[in-house]
Amino acid sequence: MQQPNDPTGGSPEGQDLVVPLLEEEAHVEAREVVSGKVRVETRVESFDDIASAVLHGEEVEVTRVAIDRVVTEAPSLRTEGDVTIVPILEEVLFVEKRLVLKEELHIRRVATREEVHVPVTLRRQTATVERTAGDEQNGDDAASLSPGSTNTIKRGDQP
Repeated sequence: MQQPNDPTGGSPEGQDLVVPLLEEEAHVEAREVVSGKVRVETRVESFDDIASAVLHGEEVEVTRVAIDRVVTEAPSLRTEGDVTIVPILEEVLFVEKRLVLKEELHIRRVATREEVHVPVTLRRQTATVERTAGDEQNGDDAASLSPGSTNTIKRGDQP
């Protein structure tokens, strides 16, 4: 018979003593818990603004230059600097037929620049984030609102 305080466990002398060992194991599981709700409301606002732009273009000036000179053949179209010269011919009946250069058109290009302001309607979207009561805060930016507080986030704001 074993003694309750017998460290040998009642085994005869000279035999190995077997001591049972215990081991604990832990299992960790994660589960989703709803800690609160957030309501996000978006809306689009329209506002009037002025859109400015610079328009570039060209205008032409036409100057008639009287020549009234008899020519033997038609002069060709020519360019002198920024002026294009177009000959205007007329046949005049004499006892003989002669080619007379009546006039020339001198066409000059003139660059223009005009600044315009046009009213336009622009849209801006805003979002209101509101955390409802009973929410737990976990430190990130979206959850850093206190219960009942709101944050408005605007997109497209002009500086």
